[in-house]
This record gives sequence, structure tokens and C-alpha cells, in this order.
Amino acid sequence: MTLAARRPYAAAVITDALDEWTPQDPAQVTLLAEYRAFVAASGAAAVDRSLAPAHLTATCFVLTPDLSRVLLCFHRKGQFWVQLGGHLEPGDASLAGAASREGREEGGIAGLVAGRLPVDVHRHELSAAFGHCRTHWDVGFVAYASPDAVPVVSDESEHVAWFDVDDLPAGTPDDFPVRLRTVLDEVRAR
Repeated sequence: MTLAARRPYAAAVITDALDEWTPQDPAQVTLLAEYRAFVAASGAAAVDRSLAPAHLTATCFVLTPDLSRVLLCFHRKGQFWVQLGGHLEPGDASLAGAASREGREEGGIAGLVAGRLPVDVHRHELSAAFGHCRTHWDVGFVAYASPDAVPVVSDESEHVAWFDVDDLPAGTPDDFPVRLRTVLDEVRAR
């Protein structure tokens, strides 16, 4: 049974979450309008990867409280360093809930809870290594963890580690530093 069949209200719940957020960055405002249109046009397929190759995903940017460090994983399929995150699953009641779950699963840090409002949206195309998935309409959230929290590698990653936000590892996607800066600016503006 698909996610949408188990939770027929999922697209409406996701739209409500996006409707509550007003980004600080004008480019994010424009992209968020595209997200709202995508969800309205796609319905259940927007939240269920089994229904369409383009769908929403949830990201958890795990930061230290002073915003100096970020937890990244070396993604097994993508072979790059990125924030924690992934697809919505049947038990997820919201994008923020999915981001929290993904953060705990992929980072191995118990008790991570993402904030209720997004901090960014980021649409990206995927390589054939990702199978059926072709476009992720990613919605980013932030959770905070102590810099001495010890991450644990999951099945989806080859490595998980803390990095200084101004000294990211080689092997991050080209646009990742800009995305992280947008997230940090959004968090500081709150």
C-alpha cells in the first residue's frame, strides 16, 4: 500500500506546513511558490515516491547550537557529503517529522527533533544511481545537537561526521555551500 493510500490527507498536510513559512531570501520565496504549485498539481504523488519520480523529500540540517558545525553523511548512492534526509514514510505525519526521523536514523543521534518550520527548499535532479527517483523537491529543517554528540553510520551512508560550516569537506555537491549559507541565514534571521 502506498503512503498516499495510508494517509490520503498527506498532500494537504504538507501544503499546510509550507504555507506557514515565509522565507527571508527572495529566491526561496520564488521557489516556495513553485513548491506550492507542484503539490497542488501533483496531489498524493507529491508525497509518495512510489507514485512519481518527482516528489517531496525532507532534510534535517543538524547544527551545533552556536551554528559553527554541521553534521554530514557521505551518501552511499550519491557518493558525496550532504545533510541528513530522505523520503516520507507511512508513519510520518509531517515533513518536519520525516526530517527528524531521517536525522535520527542517518545520524545516529538519539533525541533529534527538527523545528516545525522549514529553513529552505531545494529542488535537484538525481542520477540513475537513485533508481526510480529523478527529482527531489527537498524541504529543509534544522535540529540542534551538542558538538560532542557522537554520530553513528547508517546503512545509507559510508561515513557521518561533524564539519565546520566554513570548512566543508571535498566531495559536497557544488551548490551545497550556498545552500548551507542560506539555511544559516534563515536560522539567524529568526
